[in-house]
Amino acid sequence: MLHALSRFGRRRTLQGGAAAVVLGLLLWWVLPLGDGEPSGTLTFSTGVRSGVYQRYGQRLEGALAKDMPKVSIRLEDSEGSQQNIERVATGRADFTIATVDAVAAYLQSGKPNGERLRGCVRLYDDYVQLVVPRGSGIRKVSDLRGKRVGVGQKGSGVLLVADRLMTAAGVDPSEDIKPVQAGIDTMPQRLVDGELDAFFWSGGLPTGAVEELSQKFDIRLVPLEASLISKLRAAGGSTRHYRSAIMPADAYDHAQRGQAVQTVAVANLLITTDRTDPLMTEAFTRTVIDSRDRIGQEVHAAQLVDLRTAIYTDPLALHEGARRYYRSAKP
Repeated sequence: MLHALSRFGRRRTLQGGAAAVVLGLLLWWVLPLGDGEPSGTLTFSTGVRSGVYQRYGQRLEGALAKDMPKVSIRLEDSEGSQQNIERVATGRADFTIATVDAVAAYLQSGKPNGERLRGCVRLYDDYVQLVVPRGSGIRKVSDLRGKRVGVGQKGSGVLLVADRLMTAAGVDPSEDIKPVQAGIDTMPQRLVDGELDAFFWSGGLPTGAVEELSQKFDIRLVPLEASLISKLRAAGGSTRHYRSAIMPADAYDHAQRGQAVQTVAVANLLITTDRTDPLMTEAFTRTVIDSRDRIGQEVHAAQLVDLRTAIYTDPLALHEGARRYYRSAKP
């Protein structure tokens, strides 16, 4: 009899333990895990002056300061995606924005600390824009041979995609053109002054610098044919993240004159590393989502951040702090 009671007691204990584990797992999924509020300092690497990264970062800084009053926030300009990723990976910055193709290229390169990079939010898409004077004879990428072409700064995502597009079009970016490494802060005026025949830009729509250029100088956007995308994607690796897209007819009214333009799109990610405190990352991610509409009134691309797709940060694993936020935001 005592033996039977002992077995019964052990069974009750095991059942109780199992129930506790199940309850714990349910609470782990349902309840927000962040306790307290973040404090300390963070550096956010943005982008080139007048580019979408910088404008978005400046507006986000105000929202972060309001939501995280104990955190000191420092913005740092950059040349673009490639430099941004290197800064975060090596600890010079805590958060940044970068195009997914540049992230994938960094991971494949074997550069320092790629394995420590983590995703927080899939943001908006960048659209590649090849800008020429209205009267230019450049009608497709292959027409760039022999031309002076702005290709973005050394550490930019623009340079990465521009080189790849030209190569896909049969244009050697180091031999067949006169490349000018410059940013969106200077390329428009260089086009006006006749120092450039064309320039590449990759950014959210509309990009302020391109819009302002179109209002004072007659420009045209060169279509990027779908065959280029096929060639890029066929190469595999980081080029699989490019896709064919249509620039809406009203993205740049003066330049497009009611005509949609075929182009290439690539997603942007908000990234950090596994070194970043989960509480800080959770709060940062929440602010990005919550401030979407407010910031989007000034930076249109921010309106395109979508909670339903924000969690998809391939090729990076999701940071634990961001994961906590998405669990808490789960309807």
